[in-house]
Amino acid sequence: MRIFVGIGLSEPVRAKVTRFIEGISGFTPEARWAQPESLHITLKFIGEQKPEQVVSITERLRHVRVDPFEIRLAGWGFFPTPNAPRVFWIGIHADAPLADLAAQVDAAVAELGIPREDRPYSPHLTLARGTVHARSGHRQSSSGDPKRQSTDGPNLTFAVLQKRLATMGDIDFGTMTADMFILYRSQLSPKGSQYTKLECFPLCPAQGV
Repeated sequence: MRIFVGIGLSEPVRAKVTRFIEGISGFTPEARWAQPESLHITLKFIGEQKPEQVVSITERLRHVRVDPFEIRLAGWGFFPTPNAPRVFWIGIHADAPLADLAAQVDAAVAELGIPREDRPYSPHLTLARGTVHARSGHRQSSSGDPKRQSTDGPNLTFAVLQKRLATMGDIDFGTMTADMFILYRSQLSPKGSQYTKLECFPLCPAQGV
């Protein structure tokens, strides 16, 4: 079972992001755009796990304690660089509380032997992935990993979109309260990843235990 931990969007913020995607996706028809119902902020990607391990992970995540906090979604960018764009994303602004939650999730599952993250947490909301040429000659969706990869280089997939965005100025999608985090199952399909909520974990302070 392929799993990860994340935060879902509030419906008002999701609606604003959805309208934004509907308005700009036509500028990059070759990209693979995220489905509105799948939009989320990733806290930790865990990967393939056996069902019994998922049960243990769920139990460990119940011990995470963080106060609810505010998240603002604003701004945009490209990974790994604007000149070699592979992923189009929206900025996430929550300062210390979000990073603390990600660190606690990372530490909780590390107790079960899951490798810790090897770089600082950098939250973002992925909206679209570009395409790259596979060795077979076919075009395929590119990786969402922000690190540079061997296939990175000049890429015109997002060229028209970049020009359009440059004329739009600051973009703010609003603020939401993060009051829970979620363990998701990710199932790959020709139409993209399908996400299922396995367990929701309400945020609450440590003194409430």
